[in-house]
Amino acid sequence: MVSKSSRGPGMAAGGSEAEEALLLPERVVGDLAGAPPGNASVLGAVFNVSTSVVGAGIMSIPAAMRVLGVAPALALIVCVALLANVAVDFMLRYTRGTPSYAALMGGSFGRAGAKLLNVFIAFNCVGTLTVYLIIIGDVMSGPVGSGEAHAGVLPEWFGPHWWTGRDAVLVAAAVILLPIVLQKHVDSLRYTSAVSILLAAVFMLITMGIAVYTVFTGTAKMPRMLPDFSTLASPFELFTAVPVIVVAFTFHFNVHPIRAELSKTSDMKSAVRISLVLCAAIYAAVGFFGFLLFGDATMPDVLANFDRSSGSGVPQALNDAARLSYALHLVLVFPLLHYSLRVNVDELLFPGRRPLATDTRRFVALTAVLMAVLYVLAIAIPSIWTLFQYSGSTFAVCISLIFPGAIVLRDVHGIAKRKDKAMAAMMITLAVITSSIAIASNVMSSIKGEVKGVNAGAS
Repeated sequence: MVSKSSRGPGMAAGGSEAEEALLLPERVVGDLAGAPPGNASVLGAVFNVSTSVVGAGIMSIPAAMRVLGVAPALALIVCVALLANVAVDFMLRYTRGTPSYAALMGGSFGRAGAKLLNVFIAFNCVGTLTVYLIIIGDVMSGPVGSGEAHAGVLPEWFGPHWWTGRDAVLVAAAVILLPIVLQKHVDSLRYTSAVSILLAAVFMLITMGIAVYTVFTGTAKMPRMLPDFSTLASPFELFTAVPVIVVAFTFHFNVHPIRAELSKTSDMKSAVRISLVLCAAIYAAVGFFGFLLFGDATMPDVLANFDRSSGSGVPQALNDAARLSYALHLVLVFPLLHYSLRVNVDELLFPGRRPLATDTRRFVALTAVLMAVLYVLAIAIPSIWTLFQYSGSTFAVCISLIFPGAIVLRDVHGIAKRKDKAMAAMMITLAVITSSIAIASNVMSSIKGEVKGVNAGAS
């Protein structure tokens, strides 16, 4: 932190004070979770930010491309990445004192604002981590609630047994995750983050290789460049893909913990920009080649397409490698997102207590309870598309676009320029309009689906 005594005499008033407000402190002593001061590199920050970004959202991007078509989907990926960079820039510019997104919201909107953010981050993280476990279960045991038969890796290899079932697989995943989840500091996860990004790249390269193979063998499903309106009940269904992309770029709750452990906190902007470029490229490649492979048969979780019924004509070992590489990627991403969930729930339930990392009993108890809740939700909720649509339309869009824009419009430090406020207002307007349309479309689709199901049953 920058102490009052460290301010020069020229910083006392007027424009000089505004100039000081634009500068970030070069070192920050710890964070709310008790992290050690500045000992992380820019490369480590890039790995951690990239791991925060590239999570389960990538699995639904081919399905979003199926809805939108290639050109609009690629344009949407670029636009959301640019807006994410603007939002993070706003957040860093307004950060003062303790590096926490909740503290940032509290500085602009008081204690109620901080608590609201804690709640939104907690719900968003719970939804995303539940999706991680669902995908791990889909890969290893096969998806549930799907109209098409897609086997998991374990039943394919060993046949159906109790230990290849979803419940057993998720218990095993929780046991494997526990030692990594119990790490108390973000920078301790930099090595697992580096491996996770490598695995995401491996998955992208395998998908690309399979797609190229199918092009040469003539089995590829040539992707549509634009939406196919004949398959949509309403043009408004296009907006249901927007929350999926927004979720895929929602990492803002990890900005401050990662920034706090940098040796120079001003390097965070560079780390974020490098990460967003890297992640946008991965998303675009996986979305395009996934859609090229499976066409209109692309499932909400594209990993479920990589099985014996995929029809890609490539060796099954390569299909299994694609699924397993990304399942392992999610295992390594899980602890980083769980870190943010745990910190925000602790801030919400135990305000004013000593840092969580210094209270082992509270740390372990909170970790165990959260893992149990996530396990139960992963068993109870089969569909990742539904979670992404509703989470993206509500919690994710507020965390990534609406709250940063509101902080700039509030402008408690008086440092926002006219163009900043115009950009903030545009972010909020776009977020509210697209999310409202997506929610309405989801609700109408759900109602129509229920009616259709009733009629089908009656007939």
